[in-house]
Parts: sequence; structure tokens; C-alpha cells
Amino acid sequence: MSDSTTAIPAGAPRITADDGGTRLVVIGGGPGGYEAALTAARLGAEVVLVSAGPLGGAAVLTDVVPSKTLIATTDVLDLVAGSAALGIRDADTAGSPGAGALTVDLAAVNARVRRLARAQSADVTAALAEAGVRTVLGRGHLLTPGLVAVHALVGAGAEIERIEADAVLLATGARPRKLDGSPPDGERILSWTQLYDLDELPSHLVVVGSGVTGAEFASAYRALGCEVTLVSSRDQVLPGSDRDAAAVLEESFRRRGITVRSRSRAASARVEGDGVRVALTSGEEIRGSHVLLALGAIPATAGMGLEEAGVRLRESGHIETDRVSRTSVRGVYAAGDCTGVLPLASVAAIQGRTAVHHALGEAVAPLIRAHVASAVFTSPEIATVGASEQDVADGLVVADVRSYPLGTNARAKMQGVREGFVKLVVRHDSGTVLGGVVVAPRASELIHPITLAVAQRLTVEQLADTSIVYPSMTGSLAEAARQIAMTLGE
Repeated sequence: MSDSTTAIPAGAPRITADDGGTRLVVIGGGPGGYEAALTAARLGAEVVLVSAGPLGGAAVLTDVVPSKTLIATTDVLDLVAGSAALGIRDADTAGSPGAGALTVDLAAVNARVRRLARAQSADVTAALAEAGVRTVLGRGHLLTPGLVAVHALVGAGAEIERIEADAVLLATGARPRKLDGSPPDGERILSWTQLYDLDELPSHLVVVGSGVTGAEFASAYRALGCEVTLVSSRDQVLPGSDRDAAAVLEESFRRRGITVRSRSRAASARVEGDGVRVALTSGEEIRGSHVLLALGAIPATAGMGLEEAGVRLRESGHIETDRVSRTSVRGVYAAGDCTGVLPLASVAAIQGRTAVHHALGEAVAPLIRAHVASAVFTSPEIATVGASEQDVADGLVVADVRSYPLGTNARAKMQGVREGFVKLVVRHDSGTVLGGVVVAPRASELIHPITLAVAQRLTVEQLADTSIVYPSMTGSLAEAARQIAMTLGE
């Protein structure tokens, strides 16, 4: 590794690599960063992880772990809300989730959410320490492809040390996008990272944005007993998702009392007294007690010296990478939401591990997007993998698309489940499973057999002939495959 002639200010020590070892410097403590660090340490590299906050990143502390912990609570409320149909008395909420027989202590719910997030962060910290990873609290700045500066988080952000590296992994994640002129205040105007500080349930939550984050929180807060209005700029919630799945979810929202304002765009949000007023570009206004801005995320790549070091960024600010996580600069890799590949913690982890294997000369299996399953944790859940029906309609894939309603499943009937379906995308000539959609309770678990089928290029006959427990929700996967297998070639 060549030496750098960059001047080192007084008091900023330069940390050099041990003789004969490979040093990886990771910037970012989320799934892309800590999974890469653990992998590299296990492969014998010297690893330094620079993090601007507690380890685990946003995924553990303010995003995935907290939101899914909250949703685990609302799942219980949703079960109770529909239990009268099963003969359980005094539990029906009369169309108002979170009301009636059960009450919600939001302060206790959020205290548990924060506690579990901290515990998960502690587990990540312990795992890194046990693996021998050195962690540094500060902001990483790429001076050259082989030299990283670390700046303090307090005061003027003075440089505290410089670290030489044989390879650098950028895993800085993303942050919530703001509505111009309406910055979150943590009290009435909220980003999704601030919801877990609320002690009292909003009386009326206005959710701006109908993507995954907006849909999940709209569903969850309705289950908690909150009046919810969802502002969607598109004609349907979950734009870009399977249209049939989005239609089922939107109907579920309406049945549960969520107001969906389609083809509406928020212009501003302001606090008025003990509430908020959300102005739409149409001139209409929506009043509520709180507003959640779920407008997507922007990559946290600014001010890191990336472009100066030659790292190419897209117009959106995302770092350009190839399928093995390389950037435009030799020896510099990137993983996670800062790349814009897929905004999933699981994908960030895959990218991080892939980068490490490539950097250390190990065998590499490039990321295959078609093999990545994803889920929306609403009520009902929506899970997808592989080729979509839209891909078929657009001529990108030549395949048959068939759906099988969940309502005919024996286990679904027993549990009072009436909505949902299984959809398979299957190559017409060979019967190979190319993709699928599941809309059901616990769809995030049910998608796995389809993911295996897509990744291993199984046919619908193979999927249909696999032994299935009866009665079970997975029976609908086999039945859908069986029906398609019988009609192949027609």
C-alpha cells in the first residue's frame, strides 16, 4: 500500500496497517457495514469500523427493528379485531381497531420498542468486539482510496485520526426525505425515526406518502386505534408493487376505516395549536393531530469526499456499484441504502459480505435481484419475489401468471381469513417458477418456498409435488402450483 502525502494536522494520529495483513476500513455501522466487518474479521483481515452512531445503524435503531416491533404489537390487536367471527365474545372492536376490549399504552409500547432496539444494538456491538473488530465513533471522510479521516461528532467536527486501508467499504445508509419548508419537529411533524418518542396516541395521524413505510405505519396506527388519513400521490397505494396486491391492501384499509386520498400531493405541513394542517397542491387542506412524513429516503453520501476521491455518484446521490459491490475506484466498495440497489437490510448485508469476499480474493456470488424476496408488513402482509406480472405485461418475461384465492384454503377459513391470494409467474414452456406474490397474514414467512423455487429454478410440478402439511396456509402455494401445472401448454 503506497503512502499518502496528504498533510496530517497536529493531534490527528495516522493509524497504519499491521505488517503482512489486509486492513479493511468500513464506514457505517448498519447491516451492510457490520455484516461486512464480521465477515472480514472471520476471514483474517484487520478491520476498523467507523460509525457515526450506535452500532446497528438506522435499521436496528430507528427503522426495521423498531417498526417491526411496533407492528408485532398491532398484529395482536388486528387478531382481536376480527375474533368475534370465531365465536370469541367481548373482543369485537366494532370496526375500530385498538378500541373496545383492549386499550393501548403507547408509552409502554414505545418503551419496549426502544428497549429491544438498544438490545439488538448491544448484540451487534458484542459480536463485533468478540470478532476483534476495532470500532471508532465519528464521521468517516474518504481522503484517498487508501486513507480515511475520522471526524468528531461534537463541536466543529475536528479530525481525530486517519486510518490507512487496503480496502474501504462505504455503508452510510440513507436518511428520511423532508418536505420543503416543513421540517420535522419531533412533536407534531414527524419523520418515521421520531414516532417511537411519542407517549400518547395521536387522535388523527395524517400519513404523507403511500410507499412501503407510509403503508406500514398507516396500517399499524389504525390498529392502535388512531384515525388515519393516507395521502397518496398515485392512483393506488404501494406504487410499483403488484397491482392486485395493492388493491387488496387498499380495500382492507377502507374496510378498517383508513381514509385514502389518492392522486393527492402534500405541499406543506404546519403546526396549528394542538394539531397540524397539511396543505395539498390542489388547495385542499387536511387537519390532524400529527403528520408523519413518509416521503422516501435520500442517500447519506454528501460531505464525505467521495467525488473528490473519484467515486462516481448518480444524480440522486447514490453510489454507483456493480454486482460485486465495487465502486468506480479500485479498492473502494459500497453497500446498503447508499447504493440505491434495493432498500432492504437483507440486501445491504449481502452487498457487504460480497464486497468483503471480493476484496479479500475469495469466491464471489454476485447479487441476483430476482432472487431477493421482500415484504410489506401491513395487514394483510404482502410478499414478493422474482419476476412480476408487470414484467410479463411489458414483454420483459414470457410467462403465464395465475392467482389462487386464499379464501378457499381450509386453514384460512379456520382462522377467519377471507382476503389474500397466491400468485405465481411461470415460464410457459418449461413450467419454471420465475416469481410470485403472496398476500396473507405472515406472507413474509410464506414467500420462502417460492423464493427457493425461483433461486433453484424449480418447476411448478416440483413445487406442487412437495409434501405440504394439511391444513396449512402453505397448502395454497402447492394448490396454485398444481392448478398451473395442469394447464401448462394449453
